[in-house]
This record gives sequence, C-alpha cells and structure tokens, in this order.
Amino acid sequence: MSYIKISFGIFIVLAITRFIPHPPNFTSLIALSFYAPALFGVRFIPAVVLSFVLTDLYFGFHGTTLFTWGSVILVGLYSKYLSSSLIKRLSGSFLGVCLFFITTNFGVWLLGGYGYTFSGLLLSYTMALPFFVSTILSTLVFSFLFEFFIKLKNTYFLLKLEKNL
Repeated sequence: MSYIKISFGIFIVLAITRFIPHPPNFTSLIALSFYAPALFGVRFIPAVVLSFVLTDLYFGFHGTTLFTWGSVILVGLYSKYLSSSLIKRLSGSFLGVCLFFITTNFGVWLLGGYGYTFSGLLLSYTMALPFFVSTILSTLVFSFLFEFFIKLKNTYFLLKLEKNL
C-alpha cells in the first residue's frame, strides 16, 4: 500500500475515535501511535502526528499540546523495538500509555497548573488518574482490535498461499 493510503487510514481511524462521543481520553491515539510505526515503519510517525494536529484544529489547542504531540512521537520512535511479537506489542502499547501519562501531566505541572512544588507535581498526577485509567482501557481495546486485524490479515495471506500451492 502506498504511504498516502496508509496515512489517510491512520487519519480516518484517529478522527473517528476522536469525533464520536466517548469517555474522556478513550480514543485510539496511543494504540495508533504505537501500532502504525510498529507495523508500517517509523516513517509513519509524521502521519500520526499530522492526523493528531488536524483533529486538534477542530478540538482546539491547549498549553500542553506540544507535550501530547511529543509523547506521540516518542511512542512511535520506540515502537520499532517492540514490534516482533504479540506480548512485545501489547507491552509496548501499555508503555505508551505510561509515557503519555508521565509526559502530559508533567507538562501540566510545568505550565503552573498545580504550583511549582513537589506536592503540586504529585497533585498533577493524582488528579489525572481517572484519565489514565480511561487511556489504559482504550489502548487495550484498540490494541486488541489491531492485533485481531493483524491475525486476520496473516490468516488470509496463509490461505491465499495454500491455495496457490
């Protein structure tokens, strides 16, 4: 498939999960940030980020926008190291959730959201725990969906190969 077709697919998946009504932070963002580069190569990190930017044009930008986009880039960069097996991919997507949580909430604290103290930093992370849970659940759901499609594609390829033999 071409870069344009895959990039458009990435945009569609992200846009659908951001535009349909959903609980806070329950989107495909982290799973997509991990799986797109893991499956298609790190050259698709810009496609994920651009998709995020385009949907943010509608939702609006905020003070921590660069932290969210930065975490998406970091997740994409390490994904190539954890793409060889189901366990590594699921672990990698969960690691992405943790990285997103740590990075974005550090950004909230850094921008003065809870005061520049250690207790303010802890409060920043504590107040974000409900969003963290939602992000974990959504990433698991979308990771399993991506794994299902990987398995489906591999099964189709094997059946087609057997038929040709």
